[in-house]
Amino acid sequence: MDLMKPELLRKLKKLIEDDEVQKFYTWKEYRFLRSKAKIRDNNECQMCKREGKHGQYGACHHKEEVRERPELALTLSNVEILCKYHHNIVHPEKLNTAPVFMNEEWF
Repeated sequence: MDLMKPELLRKLKKLIEDDEVQKFYTWKEYRFLRSKAKIRDNNECQMCKREGKHGQYGACHHKEEVRERPELALTLSNVEILCKYHHNIVHPEKLNTAPVFMNEEWF
């Protein structure tokens, strides 16, 4: 299933260009795709499943990143359900790793 239309692809490329990709995740087309992926994957983390474990839904992960392959952003075969743990492993850059400020008087 591919929901990407030329007009949506143009809008998405503009969001990428403006560094506003987060807005894509509010689109009704993306929310519909995510719901279909959750049904297909039974709300289970696919990486946990491959490891013989069970993990619940945490994120809808794009196998090919939206910024790199925007034409696949609304393609069902390009997304899979991951738990938060595995999504953080796949995308460590998205973790909030801001350093904690400590002044000289910290003890």
